[in-house]
Amino acid sequence: MLKATLRSFLAHKGRLLLSALAVVLSVAFVSGSLIFSDTLSRTFDRLFASTAPDLTISPKEDLSEAIPSGTTATLPAALADRVARVDGVGAARFDAEDDGITVADAENESVGSTTGAPTIGTDWNPTSRSPVKLTSGHAPHGPAEALLDSETADRRKLHLGDPLTVIAPPGSFKVRIVGIVTFTTTNPGATLLYLDPPTAQTKLLGSAGAATSISVDAAEGVSNDQLKQRVSAALGTGTYEYRTAEEQAKSDVDQLGGFLDVVKYVMLGFAGIAVLVGIFLIVNTFSMLIAQRTRELGLLRALGADRRQVRRSVLTEATLLGLVGSTVGLGTGIGLAVGLIALMNAFGMNIRTGEMVIGWGTPVAAYVVGVGVTFVAAYLPARRAAGVSPMAALADAEIAGIGKPLRVRAIVGGIVGAAGAAALLGCVTSSKTASAASLLGLGVVLTLLATVIAGPLLVRPVIRVLGGAFPALFGPVGRMSQRNALRNPRRTGATAAALMVGLALVGGMSVASASMSKSFDDQIDKTLGADFVVQNGNFLPFPQEVTDAVRGTEGAGLVVRSRFAPVAVRLPDGRRVETTAAGYDPQLDEVAHITYAQGDTAAALASGHLAMDLDFAHDHHVRVGSRIPVEFQGGRRTELTVGALTDQDSADGFGTQGGIYFGLSTLERFAPGGQDSALYVNAAPGTDADRLRAGLEKTLDPYPQVQVRDLADYKDLVHDQIAVLLYLVYALLGLAIVIAVLGVVNTLALSVVERTREIGLLRAIGLARRQLRRMIRLESVVIAVFGAVLGLALGLVWGVCTQQVLALQGLNALAIPWGTIVAVVVGSAVVGIVAALLPALRASRMNVLAAIAHE
Repeated sequence: MLKATLRSFLAHKGRLLLSALAVVLSVAFVSGSLIFSDTLSRTFDRLFASTAPDLTISPKEDLSEAIPSGTTATLPAALADRVARVDGVGAARFDAEDDGITVADAENESVGSTTGAPTIGTDWNPTSRSPVKLTSGHAPHGPAEALLDSETADRRKLHLGDPLTVIAPPGSFKVRIVGIVTFTTTNPGATLLYLDPPTAQTKLLGSAGAATSISVDAAEGVSNDQLKQRVSAALGTGTYEYRTAEEQAKSDVDQLGGFLDVVKYVMLGFAGIAVLVGIFLIVNTFSMLIAQRTRELGLLRALGADRRQVRRSVLTEATLLGLVGSTVGLGTGIGLAVGLIALMNAFGMNIRTGEMVIGWGTPVAAYVVGVGVTFVAAYLPARRAAGVSPMAALADAEIAGIGKPLRVRAIVGGIVGAAGAAALLGCVTSSKTASAASLLGLGVVLTLLATVIAGPLLVRPVIRVLGGAFPALFGPVGRMSQRNALRNPRRTGATAAALMVGLALVGGMSVASASMSKSFDDQIDKTLGADFVVQNGNFLPFPQEVTDAVRGTEGAGLVVRSRFAPVAVRLPDGRRVETTAAGYDPQLDEVAHITYAQGDTAAALASGHLAMDLDFAHDHHVRVGSRIPVEFQGGRRTELTVGALTDQDSADGFGTQGGIYFGLSTLERFAPGGQDSALYVNAAPGTDADRLRAGLEKTLDPYPQVQVRDLADYKDLVHDQIAVLLYLVYALLGLAIVIAVLGVVNTLALSVVERTREIGLLRAIGLARRQLRRMIRLESVVIAVFGAVLGLALGLVWGVCTQQVLALQGLNALAIPWGTIVAVVVGSAVVGIVAALLPALRASRMNVLAAIAHE
C-alpha cells in the first residue's frame, strides 16, 4: 500500500501542484509574519537595551494620554546635581527632549518622516550608549546651531550650512546644520535634531531650568536595582518614576508593541484567509481525484486492501503534499520577510536582513499549518475513498457521488443557518455594543458555514438563472456549459465557495465602510458650522504662534480654539474612568451645532462646569448638577459640576469616552501649558470664503504641519482614513481571488481529464476547437459568478448587521455601494474567463481518437 501510495502521489503530482500552491501561500504568510515580527521585536529589544541608561528618572505620569495634549511633563534639571551626590551614582545628566516638534527646510517643507515616525528634538550630550555618533561637522554651540541625522539629510538632500526652522511649543526659531550624526543602531524611522543643552531647554521646553528626565550611570560594583533603591530613597517615591535599564527598555518596547502587533495580526489575517480558501481547494481536489480513481480504489479493495488502508493511503498522499508545500512555503515566507524588511527600509525604518530572526517556533508553526491544513482538508475525501466497494472496479462510470441526495447537507445547513440568522437578528436588536459585536461575530461564522454546507443545494436554482441566457446567446455550446456546471452540485459548490469567502468579506466591509463614510458626512454636515478648520495633519497639537497667526490673518473673523487633555473622573457609581476631555472657547455655538438633552453651551463652558454625553451619564448615574471629582495630569484635582448633557447621537469628536468637555478657562486653570489641537475659523463680515482661505494658506505657509480644511476637505480626510481599512480588505480579497482562481483552474483541469472521452466524442461529431474552448470558459464564468452572487449576498447581510453595531456608536446612516457590487460581479466573470484559459487550451489540443479511446 505504501508503494501504491507513493506511485499514486507521483502519478498525480501535476494535478496536485495547484493545491500545493494554496499550502505554500498559507505557510508563507504564517512563517513570513512570524519571522518579520520576531525580527522587529529582537531589533528593538537590542536598540532599547543598548541605549537605555542604568537608571532613568522621569516625572510621574498618572494618566494615559489617548489624544496628545501638547504638554510636556518636566522636572528640575538641577535634580541631576542632587542625584550625582547619591552614594552609588557614577554620573547623572539631564535630558531635554520633545518628540512633537516640526522641522522645516528653506522652502518651508517638513523634513520629518512621512510614515508617522516622530521628529525628535533633544540635547547633544553624547555617551557610550548614544544611538548616534558625530560623523561630519562639529558639535552644536549656541542657539543657532544644530545636528541632523544622516538619513534625514540624505532623504531631503540637506548639507552642512543649510538653514532649518524648528517649530516647537514655546515658538519657532532658526538653526543652521553644523554637523551630521549617523545611527550606530537601528533607526526606527525617526528624525533626530540635536541642540546644545541650554538651547534644548529654553527652545524646546521653554525654561532654562527644565528637563524631561535624568539619566543615571551606576558606579562600579553597584547593580541597577541597588542604584534604583538608593536614588528613590534619596528623592522619595511619590513625585518621580524610576526605571532601570531593563525596565526602561521594556517600557519602550511596550509602547512600540501596538504597532508591532498590528503588523503581525495583519499578516496573520492574510495567512488565515489563505488557509480558509486553501481548505476548499484541497477538499475539492482530493474529492475529484478520488472520484476519478473509483475504479483504481475498487481494484485495491478487490485485491484485499481494507477500508483503513485505503483511507490511510489517501491521508498519506495529503501529508506528503503538506510536507512539500510547507517546505516550499517556509522558504517563500523567509523571502516574504526579507521583502517586508526591505519595504520598511524604504519607509525609513532601517533593519538589517543579516539580523533576521528565525526562531524554532516558526518552522514548527509552518509545518503544523501546512500539514494540518492538508490532512484536515483531505479527511472527508479519504473517508469517501474508504467507502468505495470492490464492485466499483467493474463499473463503467468513474464519477462517484453525483447522484447522491443532498438531504444531510440540507438538514445540517438549515440548522447552522438558522442559528446564524438568530445570532444576526440578536445583533440587530441588541442595545449594547459589546453583546451586539459578539453576536455579529458568531452570526458571521455560522452563516458562512451554513452557506458552504448548503451551497450545493443552491447550485441548480441559481445557475439555471445565471446561465439562463447561455442557450439563446451561444446555442448548444451555451446549453452544454450550463449543464456541465449543474452536473455535480457538490463540486460546483466547493469550487465557488473559495471565491465566495473573499467576496463575502469585501461585500460586508464595503457596506460597513460606505455606511461609516456617509454617517461621518451626515455628522459633519450636522455638527460643523465653521467656514474652515485649521488642524495638524496627524491631529497633533500645534504651538500658540499658529493660533496667533490665524487670528492675525486679514479677513479672519471668529476663531474658536479646541484643546485636549487627559483626565480621570470618579463617577457616582464608584467607577474611575480615564479618558480625554476637550476644552473650547465660549463662542462654540457659532462654529458647531450641538444637541443638548439638558442645559446649553453656556452652562457647559461656564467656569467650574463640564458637559457629558447623555448615555454615558445615565450608565453611571450622573445628572445635571452632579459634582464630579476630576483628576488632571500632574496630580491636580478638583470637583466640577455637570452643567449640560449632550445628545449628539454621534461620534463627533467633542471628546472620547464620555464625551466630556468644558471651557478653555477651566482647562487652562487645571492643565496649563497645553497646545491647541484645532481652530474653527469663520470669515469676517464682508469677506469671501475663498479669499479667506487663500489668506490662511499664505499665513500658514511657514507651518507645514498644519492644513486649512473646509467642509469638503474634512469629509475627504475622514474618507481617506476609512479607505486605509478598505484597502487592507481589498488586499485580502486579492489573495482570496488568487487562491480561488487556482481552485477554478484545478477544478476545470481535473474536469477536463475526467471528461476526456466525452470531449473526444463531441469533437468527433463536429464540435470545433473554438466552440470547445468557449464551452469551458462559459462553464468557468457561471461558476465564478455563482460564487460572487453567494458571497455578495452574504456580505450584504453582514454589512447591514455591522452597520447596526456601528449605529450603537452613533453612526446611523446605511449606505450600500452598488457600484462596487456591480464591479465585483463583472470582475468575477473576468476571473472565470482567466481561470479557464489553460484548461480550455489543453482540452482543445486533445487528440480526438486518443480521447475517444481514453478510459
